[in-house]
Amino acid sequence: MFDEGAEKTKYKILIVEDSLFNQMVLRKILEDGYTIATSATAEDALRKVQTFEPHLILLDIILPDANGFDVLVTLKQSENTRSIPVIIITGLDSDEDEEKGFLLGAVDYIKRPFKNAIVLARVNTQIHIIKQIETIKHLSLMDGLTGIANRRAFDIQLRYEWNRAARERGWLSMIMLDVDRFKECNDTYGHRHGDFMLQIVAQTLKEKLKSVTDFFYRYGGDEFAILLPGLPAEKARVLSQSLVASVNQMLRSAVKAQSSCAHSISLGSASMLPQPEQSPAALVERADKKLYLAKQNGRNQAQCE
Repeated sequence: MFDEGAEKTKYKILIVEDSLFNQMVLRKILEDGYTIATSATAEDALRKVQTFEPHLILLDIILPDANGFDVLVTLKQSENTRSIPVIIITGLDSDEDEEKGFLLGAVDYIKRPFKNAIVLARVNTQIHIIKQIETIKHLSLMDGLTGIANRRAFDIQLRYEWNRAARERGWLSMIMLDVDRFKECNDTYGHRHGDFMLQIVAQTLKEKLKSVTDFFYRYGGDEFAILLPGLPAEKARVLSQSLVASVNQMLRSAVKAQSSCAHSISLGSASMLPQPEQSPAALVERADKKLYLAKQNGRNQAQCE
C-alpha cells in the first residue's frame, strides 16, 4: 500500500527565521510531513543550503545579519540553488515587499501570525509542483521501450563520473554493446520482434549488473552503454566476457523459437584514468572502437582494453 507519509518525509524544508518561537511554530506545523532544518541567520542558512540540500526554503525577510531579500538574490544567482523554491515569511502587510519578493524569484508568501492550514496548503502546493517536475525529469531520462535510462541520461552521468574520477584520480570504465545483425533481424521478422530482443537485453543488464553498477543505458538503436565508476581495466574485461555469455544465453532462450536471428551481442570496453584536460568523449570513442573491432572480428565476442 502507498504510504503518503513516508513519501512526504523525503522532502526537506529549511526554515530561515531568527525567532526561535516562530521556528518552533513552523516546525510543529510541518514536521509530521517533512524533514525540517532551521537557521536563525543568513550566514548559517547559506551554509545549510549546501549541506542540508533542501527542496524548499521558508525565508524571513528580516534577519539579524542580512536582509532576507539579499539572501534570496544570492540563492537565485547560484547555479546550485537557483531552482530551490523560496516562500517568503513576513509579519508586514506591504504590497511593495510582496511584489519585490516575487520579482526576485520567490514563489509565495506566508504571513505571521501563522495559520496552520494556510502554511500547510502553501507548502504542500510547492512540494506537489516539485514532485511533478521530478516526474517529468525522470520520464525525460528514460527509454520508453526498454524501461532503462536513455542517451541523455548517459551524457549527464558520464560528465559527472568523468569529473569525479579526474578529481579523485580513479578509474572509469565503459562498455558499449549491440545486438549482432539487428537490422537484418528487424527487416526479416519485423519491429515487434526487434523490440522484444532489445527488451531482453535491457532486462538481462538489469539483472546481471545490479550488484555492480546502476549506470546502464539504451544508447541508441540497438546499442547499449554501461558506465563503471572505479572499475579498472582488468575487472572490466572479466565483466565484459561474462555479459556476452549471459546476454547471449537469454536471447537464445527467449527468442530462438521465434526466429533464426543471430541471438548474440558484440561488446567493446575501455578504461581510463581521466585527466582534467581530457574530454569524456575520449572514453566513448575508445569503447566504440573496441565494439567496431568485435564486429570486424566476427561478432559474438568482447574486445577489451
